[in-house]
Amino acid sequence: MAFDFNYYSPTKVCFGRKAEEQVGKLIKEFGGKRVLLHYGKGSAVRSGLIGKVKSILDSEGIFYVEFGGAVPNPRLSLVYEGIEIGKREKIDFVLAVGGGSAIDSAKAIAYGLGEPDKDVWELYLKKRKAAACVPLGALITIAAAGSETSASSVITNWETGEKRSCNNDICRPKFAIMNPELTFNLPDYQTQAGCADIMMHTMERYFTNGGNMEITDEISEGLLRTVIKNALVLKKEPENYEARAEVMWAGSISHNNLTGCGNNGGDFMSHKLEHEIGGMFDVTHGAGLSAIWPSWARYVYKNCLPRFEKFAVKVMGVSPAESAEETALLGIEAMEEFYREIGMPTNLRELGIEPTDGEIERMAESCFCACGEKPSGSAKLLGKEDMIKIYKMAK
Repeated sequence: MAFDFNYYSPTKVCFGRKAEEQVGKLIKEFGGKRVLLHYGKGSAVRSGLIGKVKSILDSEGIFYVEFGGAVPNPRLSLVYEGIEIGKREKIDFVLAVGGGSAIDSAKAIAYGLGEPDKDVWELYLKKRKAAACVPLGALITIAAAGSETSASSVITNWETGEKRSCNNDICRPKFAIMNPELTFNLPDYQTQAGCADIMMHTMERYFTNGGNMEITDEISEGLLRTVIKNALVLKKEPENYEARAEVMWAGSISHNNLTGCGNNGGDFMSHKLEHEIGGMFDVTHGAGLSAIWPSWARYVYKNCLPRFEKFAVKVMGVSPAESAEETALLGIEAMEEFYREIGMPTNLRELGIEPTDGEIERMAESCFCACGEKPSGSAKLLGKEDMIKIYKMAK
């Protein structure tokens, strides 16, 4: 039986070739007059995209201040810096150009400017809820995080090693500009890590106990099959526009809550386990997810057997075996094989890290703390000892 739900996805999407040319008009449409232009460390500059955006803003008579430096596992220190610039320059709109890191940083900065007298990190530590947020827009250059239409933001406090999320509808971008051509020159590793992240956003909502809806399942399964198909295409044809377009749109759909309608809210333990890996070892997020998922799946599948069996057949194309358990395991193995085909790790060693038992203990403790110091998950409730076992399985 399906759960009741509210679905809210207010972001205006401009998708296709030359979509970035609408950026100035969109900022004006949503009331932006003094813009913080936030982007990463160089690729958006080297490609000429930042120059093009600046030229458009100039032609529209829009004041802007540049603020580069966004990095994977976006840093709290950079967020604080952006907030101070925003206060000084009386910024009323934040424009993120880049991927999930730039957008997540932009969201945190926008939170900070919305409540300039409060510490934004309190939101990520769940010490309070956001009451205001400066409006923002996103021009994406990588299909991965889905942050361009989501209510989620993830920030890393590098001083403490904590990687924490904040989820609130008020940070959803007013618009998202998506031109698949802007992703043509991405390194294959980034492309494939993005595909892994996109799939995981849907899988976190798919592997649940309790209610589900047939139409939501069909959307989720179709999305996963589509990303699998096109990730393999992009291994050979990185400038295939249709494949880039399919993956880019899947990225947004995967994380705007559409694939969670009617369930109990999702599992998200693979993400929470990976956040600790990223916080400690600064790994690529999508690769960290592919490294931890197989061990998580083997640890929980018996407690969520109907979903794993369905996934194996409808997503991974497994022929039903003699038992549901055998079918489920074949589905997990097929997923691992797909990860290998696209060059993603299936364990921590392949990810390039070998955490000690002490480091695993600290990651589990931090993860359990981030879960409110209570067992969390939907496929299976996981406590601290469960988390330790999964990390060790993944070695």
